[in-house]
Amino acid sequence: MFDKLEHALLRFEELMNLLSEPDVASDTKRFQALMKEQGELAPIVEAYKEYKKCKENIEDSLAMLQEESDEELRELAKEELNESKARVEELEQKLKILLLPKDPNDSKNVIVEIRAGAGGDEAALFAAEIYRMYVHYAESRHWKVETMDVEEIGIGGMKFVSFMVSGQGAYSYLKYESGVHRVQRVPETESGGRIHTSTITVAIMPEAEEVDVQIDMNDCKFDVFRASGNGGQCVNTTDSAVRLTHIPTGIVISCQDEKSQLKNKDKALKVLRAKLYDLECQKAHDAEAEARRSQVGTGDRSEKIRTYNFPQGRVTDHRIKLTLYKLDSIMNGDIQEIIDALIAADQAAKLANMNE
Repeated sequence: MFDKLEHALLRFEELMNLLSEPDVASDTKRFQALMKEQGELAPIVEAYKEYKKCKENIEDSLAMLQEESDEELRELAKEELNESKARVEELEQKLKILLLPKDPNDSKNVIVEIRAGAGGDEAALFAAEIYRMYVHYAESRHWKVETMDVEEIGIGGMKFVSFMVSGQGAYSYLKYESGVHRVQRVPETESGGRIHTSTITVAIMPEAEEVDVQIDMNDCKFDVFRASGNGGQCVNTTDSAVRLTHIPTGIVISCQDEKSQLKNKDKALKVLRAKLYDLECQKAHDAEAEARRSQVGTGDRSEKIRTYNFPQGRVTDHRIKLTLYKLDSIMNGDIQEIIDALIAADQAAKLANMNE
């Protein structure tokens, strides 16, 4: 571990020197790449420098205890020693986590797809509520949300909705949301007051760059049609909506949110690129069974990950056995506590896997 930390420290100092060179500053692409690398190394270097300082404090405190006869100064040295030892333990754990292999997709934007599952109209209503939950969460982090496609039902529900979330580290936070979300409540249409169980599925896909996935346009078939549902006059009265069919995989994507056919086509290609990249990631996950087991539910979309129980006002994440009695605030986008717990559990599982 300490060899890696020393290497990170040397590389960080090298980057600082490189970024101050005029030739580098004038090369925008290289400058941005070096800045990104420096930003990734900064928390490791900061923690490691503090760790080294604490180790020095321990040595100084031990030396003072051996040499000093004044009782008051000895007490101060003991206090400093205990504080430094405790901090060293904390920093060792923090550094182990910081040195865990990074998910290459963590810094990417995400494309989210929500589909109503079992439960008919009630599932569609819940899908719309979960969509709003993610929109509120994204807004709280100052991320941008763009709707790609939506299939609504008359009573305010959504059979399907896809949208892009753009912002720093969006995938690193939202990747744990893939899976089956279950709701338990009395539907408004239920006259007998019985609790129903409905489900929706959430898919989280990292946005793929052109360098990640090459698309042969000869494999793509585009159809245009008139957009339906909510929208301005231009959206609903012109053939601006686009349906993209990827012939080799059979993937079909519709985009109708934009007034411009060209913009909808561009969005459809973004979704296709993300889906093809996601397929490759899923294959890699399946091939790495051990790595898959060490993760906290970031791969299998058939996995039931969470239950939202309205009568009891609780939300339970089944992967980490976490139950919170704050359903109203969670439905309003306050999901950071769940995400933080999932990140911590994922890190703990990976650390345990490394130590086996």
